[in-house]
Amino acid sequence: MRIAIGTRKGLWTAQGDEQGWTVSQPMRDMAEFASVAWMPRGDGQPPRLLAGARSWFWGPSVLTSDDDGATWSDPEHRAIAFAPETETALERIWNLTPDPREADVVWAGCEPHSLWRSTDGGASFTLNEGLWEHPHRTQWNPGAGGAAIHTIVPRRDGSLMVAMSTGGVYTSADSEGGWVATNRGIRAEFQPDQYPEFNQCVHRIAIDAINKDRVYAQNHGGVFRTLDAGKAWELISQGLPKDFGFVVLAHPTKAEVAWVIPIDPDTMFPPEGRLRLWRTDDAGSTWHETGAGLPSEHYASVMRDAAHVIDHDGEAVIAFGTRNGCVFASLDGGATFTEVVSGLPDVLSVRVSA
Repeated sequence: MRIAIGTRKGLWTAQGDEQGWTVSQPMRDMAEFASVAWMPRGDGQPPRLLAGARSWFWGPSVLTSDDDGATWSDPEHRAIAFAPETETALERIWNLTPDPREADVVWAGCEPHSLWRSTDGGASFTLNEGLWEHPHRTQWNPGAGGAAIHTIVPRRDGSLMVAMSTGGVYTSADSEGGWVATNRGIRAEFQPDQYPEFNQCVHRIAIDAINKDRVYAQNHGGVFRTLDAGKAWELISQGLPKDFGFVVLAHPTKAEVAWVIPIDPDTMFPPEGRLRLWRTDDAGSTWHETGAGLPSEHYASVMRDAAHVIDHDGEAVIAFGTRNGCVFASLDGGATFTEVVSGLPDVLSVRVSA
């Protein structure tokens, strides 16, 4: 098992299993890594490691490595760059998502609000003009983390869903144009109109493994579910200790199974200082606490891109990192966790690969 760990200052990888973990030395320790991803390459080759780096010297760019970080692409080459006529500069790469539908295709969600597509494994990207020219774009506001597209969900019917802070959820039927705001039912309690067409502060979305029209959203206030790919959403927070958080994960192979990590919005601590996952096995109708082995005196939160789940031999493998530099992993669907590493800088992004 491999884990890529992007932090506020440097990138690490870990390899291991239930017997233990070996953690690399820091890589690119003068850069911030808001996003990381593993891209399968086939033919028995190890996966490509992609990283959204923000260097104090080179600025933001996508770096790639085919040898677990031993060597990297040239940071001076800007894989993502706005055309001069846009009079816009790239601030940060918040999400990197390899497209499971097409080999070598990688999506990037960036700040300012923009969506990019690569067809060469992350070496170069083109701007999605349809979303960039959307009439709502000038009204999307930056959240506390910036004006970012932070979640990208390719769907097997050819459509694409994205979530942004703060703009909400948008869907394109062909992953290119015709972007439609799909937020009906998601509450924005901080606005005079609490159910606007767009500008909800959606923190993360995740798609069900079996029913691809069932999508979960962790909002600024509330966990929501849609059964029709975003046409209408309903609140499913009842039973959780807090309805605020940044993380929502859907089981990679089982229907109706998802996890959230609740955070107290007043303190930004886990409720009662107990870092735990909460799991649903019925698509949000009920929730129960899980995560044996996680600390019961822990006062750091988990950011939206710092948690990931994959399938490994029919079991869900979950890893996440905290803002005080701890990374935890579970090989049994979140029932039990072990600490992979502690003492790192603020963890911003985590991705697992089998």
